[in-house]
Amino acid sequence: MTEHSSTLENIRIVLVQTWHPGNIGAAARAMRTMGLEQLVLVNPRRFPDEEATRMAAGGESLLEKARVVESLEEAVADCGAVVGLSARLRNLPLPQFEEGDEMARALIPLAEEMPVALVFGRERSGLTNDEIACCTHQLSLPANPDYPILNLSQAVQVCAHELYRAFRHHQPTRETATQESSRQKDLPPSREQMQHFQQSLATALQDAGFLNQPHAQTLERLQNFFQRSAPTRKELSLLQGALRALAKPSDNA
Repeated sequence: MTEHSSTLENIRIVLVQTWHPGNIGAAARAMRTMGLEQLVLVNPRRFPDEEATRMAAGGESLLEKARVVESLEEAVADCGAVVGLSARLRNLPLPQFEEGDEMARALIPLAEEMPVALVFGRERSGLTNDEIACCTHQLSLPANPDYPILNLSQAVQVCAHELYRAFRHHQPTRETATQESSRQKDLPPSREQMQHFQQSLATALQDAGFLNQPHAQTLERLQNFFQRSAPTRKELSLLQGALRALAKPSDNA
């Protein structure tokens, strides 16, 4: 496996609470045709299952090594970008990709450096608002406005094809050790790192009495602000340091 092709190994397809096991198998087949190998299942109704194996039709190896987890947070904790697929617009202030190719061009360079994920929801109801809020971006695939609903495996196939096409046309960067070290600092934080910061922020604001106000959405709006601003790892580390410094008792107290 070459360094360039290992980019595809960093792309994760996450299926949340899939109801029909056949859709898991069909999604695995769609992934296999486009060189994607990482399949993560969040609380599937039935898995493993003979129907999933039958529908995989060549993608059985992905089912054998698929990871089953209990929460979306666990599925994407180490990812630098998490794109939630949704057929309807939300009021959440997440950056949105308007087209599948736009999403793919953004994710492929990042996948050279760290895991990224595409998240697909339940067949009937899709992703909840809380699950979309766990993502860094949102994507609604363009479709007939009178019936913009794609089958789960069809949506996976469309996205996988866009990713593979962007991968084929992407030229990997060649950098010196100094440039690589500098670039690492400019990478986005993982979802786990961002959530840790948001928890630290909530604790600091609670201890300071800032949240003891009739503003029920204050913390949510602040968290949305930091999510939208997309800080780098180094910037998030500075913010964490600032929170720790503010939490220390003052010598003049």
